[in-house]
Amino acid sequence: MTQIVLASTSAVRRTLLAAAGLSFTAISPGVDEDLVKTDMLARGEGPKAVAQALADIKAERVSREMSGLVIGADQTLDLDGVLFDKVPDIAAARERLILLRSREHQLHAGLAVAQSGSVIWRRTVTTRLSMRGFSDAYLDDYLARNAEAALSSVGCYHLEGEGAQLFDQVEGDYFSILGLPLLPLLGFLRERGALET
Repeated sequence: MTQIVLASTSAVRRTLLAAAGLSFTAISPGVDEDLVKTDMLARGEGPKAVAQALADIKAERVSREMSGLVIGADQTLDLDGVLFDKVPDIAAARERLILLRSREHQLHAGLAVAQSGSVIWRRTVTTRLSMRGFSDAYLDDYLARNAEAALSSVGCYHLEGEGAQLFDQVEGDYFSILGLPLLPLLGFLRERGALET
């Protein structure tokens, strides 16, 4: 079987691949994501393009050093065309959730597979999430119980946890919301002979 490498240190992405039965090596891609984002946004690129570019760069960089198929992934939060990054503290998380409350935002999950320094396959999947009009009291209680989740994700929620209660509608692939479009990836890996068919 072909070696599979995940160019990411994301615990969620590692968990998703392991739960799907993949044997893989995870390695940090060492990409300055802020520099890439700043450069792309200055050129007028949007959040969707940024997610895919970061996935490509991560996969390419690690595939120059590791043999096999290297998976790169990234995700951006898009509210009315504006890209948002993770917040620094709980006060900022509260502001972020107030901004998202009663509105729809998009998550763009960029995915790339590279070999020998070149991307050989890519996919961008967009999901739409509508937050409900939760009360300030619920928001404060949610943040008190979920501080780690609020600070570890760009939207200040984990949909696989209590963050699900912040929403009244989600349109799209669950795995993509978690940051890894798993089903198209598995299909590609089967096509390449890296997984059993």
